[in-house]
Amino acid sequence: MFSRKTIKFLKELDQNNNREWFADNKQRYEDEVRTPALNYIESMTASMAKISPFFVVSAKKVGGSLMRVHKDIRFSKDKTPYKTNIGIQFRHARGKDVHAPGFYLHIEPNDVFVAAGIWRPESSTLLNVRTLIDEYPAEWKKLSKQVTNKAGFEFGGTSLKRPPKGFDKEHPLLEDLKRKDFIAIHNLKLNDLYDKDFNKQTAKLFKAVSPLVKFVCEADDLAF
Repeated sequence: MFSRKTIKFLKELDQNNNREWFADNKQRYEDEVRTPALNYIESMTASMAKISPFFVVSAKKVGGSLMRVHKDIRFSKDKTPYKTNIGIQFRHARGKDVHAPGFYLHIEPNDVFVAAGIWRPESSTLLNVRTLIDEYPAEWKKLSKQVTNKAGFEFGGTSLKRPPKGFDKEHPLLEDLKRKDFIAIHNLKLNDLYDKDFNKQTAKLFKAVSPLVKFVCEADDLAF
């Protein structure tokens, strides 16, 4: 699947982030980045189905689990046209974009990790998750320990500076309620990427963190 050529291409793209260079190296992108990524996605079909049948694993070139290489630069000060990382998301079947509950793999030369949960959810979903934590604090604490202590993940994302509206400022789980993202991250070594069992390794990690995704889905009445 992935090889040192994959990382080499991403490094070179970072140094030559323009349409002319990319056009000249389009076949390399296909051979060294997109094809390995699609092969990885295809190899995860059975493993993800065992975790939950409600997450889409699609190895299509466009519109599937592989995020597009082209950046949306309409509202960005950085006008370079291409992403210099590989992003793969297995999102919930009812999700429309990256803000849906899901499992994620990120690959760039100095940062390889898997993540799961929900990133920048809509305000209604965010309230639903916070409400479920408030209603089931023991279950949330058990889940958090399972994800961080046993599975080796760390919670990431951003948080509010003040308590969210409608929740007690003295709440024992206030730091969790202040979260704007409910995602957990597990960093990997670059060499892990080249292991022949990389798909099995990431599937095992996704399974370990799946209770968090299930919790988020239940908060929003999504099947898991």
